[in-house]
Amino acid sequence: MSDDLLGRHRSVLPDWLALYYEEPIEITHGEGRHVWDSDGNRYLDFFGGILTTMTAHALPEVTKAVSEQAGRIVHSSTLYLNRQMVELAERIAQLSGIPNARVFFTTSGTEANDTALLLATAHRRSNTVLAMRNSYHGRSFSSVGVTGNRGWSPTSLSPLQTHYVHGGVRTRGPFAALDDYDFVAACVDDLKDVLGHTRPPAALIAEPIQGVGGFTSPPDGLYAAFREVLHERGVLWISDEVQTGWGRTGEHFWGWQAHGRSGPPDMLTFAKGIGNGMSIGGVVARAEIMNCLDANSISTFGGTQITMAAGLANLTYLLEHDLQGNARRVGGMLIERLRAAAAQVPAVREVRGRGLMIGIELTRPGTDEADPAAASAVLEAARAGGLLIGKGGGHDTSALRIAPPLSLNVAEAEEGAAILERALRSTL
Repeated sequence: MSDDLLGRHRSVLPDWLALYYEEPIEITHGEGRHVWDSDGNRYLDFFGGILTTMTAHALPEVTKAVSEQAGRIVHSSTLYLNRQMVELAERIAQLSGIPNARVFFTTSGTEANDTALLLATAHRRSNTVLAMRNSYHGRSFSSVGVTGNRGWSPTSLSPLQTHYVHGGVRTRGPFAALDDYDFVAACVDDLKDVLGHTRPPAALIAEPIQGVGGFTSPPDGLYAAFREVLHERGVLWISDEVQTGWGRTGEHFWGWQAHGRSGPPDMLTFAKGIGNGMSIGGVVARAEIMNCLDANSISTFGGTQITMAAGLANLTYLLEHDLQGNARRVGGMLIERLRAAAAQVPAVREVRGRGLMIGIELTRPGTDEADPAAASAVLEAARAGGLLIGKGGGHDTSALRIAPPLSLNVAEAEEGAAILERALRSTL
């Protein structure tokens, strides 16, 4: 970076705007599952701009749709009919599984969760909300107020009264030693106990797999069991699908479907992958919930023509090429390959995940003590080897996060696993 881009970044942007790597890189272009930095280095991308480049970098179908739409009109706001927005909403409503669904588009996952919380509290006339420990739902004032991860909660002030319940992390906490059946039962008992001590809540908001929390998840069926308890009391269930949606988990199109015996959630939120890099988020809700607001509301940039054109092209490509099936097949192979490699590294506590959403938790060998320095060292070593990954976790950011574009092929999965194995062995 001959023009000292890092120095310029630090002089005009917030100190809390994090950058990866001791020597941060500028990514200038990408193609398929690879990106290049400003020094000409090529990387296999296993993080996709934080799970956002869902199909591929520079996917021709998406770039063509964006270019053609930009030549017609880029934006008009929600005050005018928008064919692209209606068409994408129709497809998402049908795919959501929510009956009589309505869709509202936003520009980010944070804004989507903020909207869902507004709808829930207005519909239920309550500002009490249930959330999961170790959760992350965004950086707005309300979404920080339901984030159960200390590292991403810059303030304790909130417009909401939030109560946190157990269940989002299977292998830590007071119920970790229980088998799956007893774990779910204990979490349900905890939920009932919390409900017995609070004003009637508006909703439970939960990620089926916790993203920033390190790709942790409960046993399948936990949220179905929660839903049965909540439904009796009229409490809504919001499934935060910002990271788990669109087939990334391989086995299901939405994360909530792993907990689906009691039916779909009352609301789901989405963002990230649907735009393949374009700024799209949104909420799907039953009509009586979506339509409960009694004041004017619009979205200046939510659902603008150019982002909707990208979303339509991206979703079409994903469905026509069965990228969910690819995530299941290639992701399953990658998880097993990483588990085999990690078995030889004492600092790896757990390899977890499903599909192309994989976490590797690192601890100090022989303990459950998180080792964020080790995670940072592996991140650096992987980049030096030509692989970009992420990190996260609720215990001092000690989990590596792996989430490549869903078009990843077997050869690329093996290449990335080999680089990561070398990075683990050389640093731990």
